[in-house]
Amino acid sequence: MAFQCDIPARPTIQHDSTEYRITRWDFAPGAVTGWHEHGYPYVVVMITAGRLRIHDGRTTSEVELQHGQAYSRPAGIRHDVMNASDHPIAFVEIEMKKY
Repeated sequence: MAFQCDIPARPTIQHDSTEYRITRWDFAPGAVTGWHEHGYPYVVVMITAGRLRIHDGRTTSEVELQHGQAYSRPAGIRHDVMNASDHPIAFVEIEMKKY
């Protein structure tokens, strides 16, 4: 189940090759990515500080991340991500197609 929100986050693909895909995600307050699953391992680097609300289909968690902070996840993660901040946020997502 995804978050109930009419505001989609805005993805902008910055690079897409056979090796990796780099996508910038811009979120208004309350915006969501929509329910999705990653086919590749990926790294996220925050451009702005903010609070992410993550729903994995069973539980919802929140994490506060700082500007420049990064995290990684393996392939196969199903989730929906919401900007739980009261301000716009952005991050860059790098998917590793060859690993």
